[in-house]
Amino acid sequence: MLDRCGGLQETLSLLSLLATSEEGDRYLHWDELRHRPAPEGLTHEQWWLAEKLSRRLTPLPLLASEGLAFGFSQPPVLLKGLHQIDMEAGASVVAPEAVTRRSTRDRYLLSSLMEEAITSSQMEGAATTRDVAKAMIRSRRPPRDRSERMILNNFLTMQRIRELRKQPLTPQLVLDLHRLVTEGTLDDPADAGRLRPPGKEVVVDDLYGTVFHVPPPADELPQRLEELCRFANGETPKVFIHPVVRAIALHFWLAYDHPFSDGNGRTARALFYWAMLQQGYWLFEFISISSVINQARGQYERSFLLSESDDNDLTYFLLAQVKVILQAIGSLHSYLERKAGEVGALQQRLEGMEGLNHRQLELLRHALRHPGYRYTVLSHQNSHGVSHQTARSDLQSLSARGLLIAGKDGRREIFRVPEDLTTRLPG
Repeated sequence: MLDRCGGLQETLSLLSLLATSEEGDRYLHWDELRHRPAPEGLTHEQWWLAEKLSRRLTPLPLLASEGLAFGFSQPPVLLKGLHQIDMEAGASVVAPEAVTRRSTRDRYLLSSLMEEAITSSQMEGAATTRDVAKAMIRSRRPPRDRSERMILNNFLTMQRIRELRKQPLTPQLVLDLHRLVTEGTLDDPADAGRLRPPGKEVVVDDLYGTVFHVPPPADELPQRLEELCRFANGETPKVFIHPVVRAIALHFWLAYDHPFSDGNGRTARALFYWAMLQQGYWLFEFISISSVINQARGQYERSFLLSESDDNDLTYFLLAQVKVILQAIGSLHSYLERKAGEVGALQQRLEGMEGLNHRQLELLRHALRHPGYRYTVLSHQNSHGVSHQTARSDLQSLSARGLLIAGKDGRREIFRVPEDLTTRLPG
């Protein structure tokens, strides 16, 4: 008997060793593993057992419909991704100059809010083009149809989340966010801001009627929402969970419960943003995850299915979302670098402009980085130590070229940087 037990123990140890010695950049589901060549001397079933033995799931308070808890493991590839997010978007990260300078911060913030609002709505069926949607938001005109209303709602929701970042999550706050997301876009207006009522059950399926997920029944939703908020606020579980893992799990949780008749995906992503900002990941004011998710919708949806079909292992969804987050952060940095390069190229164009003195060139370099900035004769005079008349002559000359816009602020003469200064410069 001891020999048999010893042999079993040796086999299990070998299987565990095989699992942990595999490359740490993947986390295979059975559906993928069974199509790969098995390690020498092992069947696919033994290999799968080795993988499962190496995964020690941390349980979460999220219960599946059958009553079993979801959990997650922490493979090296996940830990590496979380560390990278901390390094590139955490509270201690030094902010790029473009998002700390007041004149450009608001412009980049508006751009990111519009991007997230538009793409998140398009994922849910909004048909409005990006240009039309951006024009609507910038001009503040009322939406003309349901698609535009979805986008405007998402934009207002993202603005609201920035205001709520320091508030704890409550069931009422979740309902308020859902109402803001869906107001004026639902077939039944009464569904905005309320949980699915008993008898109004839903399923998640595709266009062909294939059911992928059956959410919990409506009568369980109030209690489940209470538990979701306790988890979001860090009250459960009584172990440390990385804040990014908590934010992603919150996203999954609301999508899994599907507590509303419509608008669940948009609300889930809104809660993710709330969680990231609440935990100090300030850069997420400028990041759009929906734009990345929308480029690979199949992978996003598949990660839900993999987690549900493998003993409620949330690791599959965590890995997919960490990848999305890192791509979104990379897109932001690329965008900022591109804009900085454009400004640098424009500054080089300034050097070739004839008839401008060094004071005017310096002002235009500043103006390129500060659209909408207002100069006065006194500010220009003090900056360069020249006479009132010289300063006024500098500014009037730039205004005559169309590079500044002259105006009045009461009795004071001002010269404003046009928003389209870059297009007014000679080629």
